[in-house]
Amino acid sequence: MDLGLADRTVLVTGGSSGVGLATVRTLLAEGARVATCGRDADRLAEAAATLGAGQDRLLTGVCDVREADAVQRFTDRVATAFGGVDGLVNNAGQSRMKRLDETGAEDWRDELELKFAGVLHPLQACRPHLRASDAASVVNVNAVLAKQPEPRLITTSAARAGILNLSKSLATELAPEGIRINSVCLGLIDTGQWTRRHAAADTGLTYEQWQSRLAADRGVALGRLGRAEEVAYAVVSLLSPRASYITGTSIDVCGGVSRGIL
Repeated sequence: MDLGLADRTVLVTGGSSGVGLATVRTLLAEGARVATCGRDADRLAEAAATLGAGQDRLLTGVCDVREADAVQRFTDRVATAFGGVDGLVNNAGQSRMKRLDETGAEDWRDELELKFAGVLHPLQACRPHLRASDAASVVNVNAVLAKQPEPRLITTSAARAGILNLSKSLATELAPEGIRINSVCLGLIDTGQWTRRHAAADTGLTYEQWQSRLAADRGVALGRLGRAEEVAYAVVSLLSPRASYITGTSIDVCGGVSRGIL
C-alpha cells in the first residue's frame, strides 16, 4: 500500500539509534524527506552513513530537545532545506531505572524536563509549518508505562503518563489547525538501552537468554522483545495521510504486555 508519504517532510527527534533510526529508515523507504537530530554527533554520523540517502532526502543535526533555541534553529534549517514540515515524530528520550527510595529531586526534575521538553519544544518549533501542511501529523513515541506503571521505573512511568495526557489535550487543541496528534506506546523493544542493561547486570547469561527471561518476568504474551522496525511501522502508519481521521489515540506495540482495556 502506498502510504502517501513520498516527498513529504518529516522531522524525527532521537534518530541516531533504536526506534528513531528505524523510523527514519522506514520513512526514507516510503519516499519521504527526513530530518533527524540527536545529542551525539558521532552516533548521528554513523547512523546516517548506514542509510545511504543523499542530502536531498536526509538532513541531520546535533540538537538537545531540552534547549528550545537549538530545536528552533534545527527546525528552521529543515524548513529552509525541504520547504516545510509535514510530520513530526517526538522520539527523543530515555528510561530511568530507579525505585522511589533511589530517586532524588534532581532525578524527578531531569525526567520531567526531558519528557515534556522533548514534546513541546519540537512541536512549538514545527507548528507554523505543520499548520501550512495539508497532511500534518505528530506522533509522540511513548510507553505502556504511561498506562501500566512500573515501580522499577517510577519517574519514567509518571512522566510518560503525563505525556499521554498531554497528547490527548494537544489533539483537541490543534485539531482546528489541521494537525493530528497520536501516540505509540512501546513495550519492551530490543534497542541499545536493553543491551546496555544486560551488560551492566553481569548475570552470566547470553543476551538471548537474558531477554527471554526478561520477557517472561514482565509478562510479555508473545514471549520476546519487540523489534525497532515493528514500532516504526506503527509510527509511519499514523503519519500517513491515509490515517487522516485518526487523532487523539494511542497504539500499543508491546507484544501483549498491556493488560488494560483502554
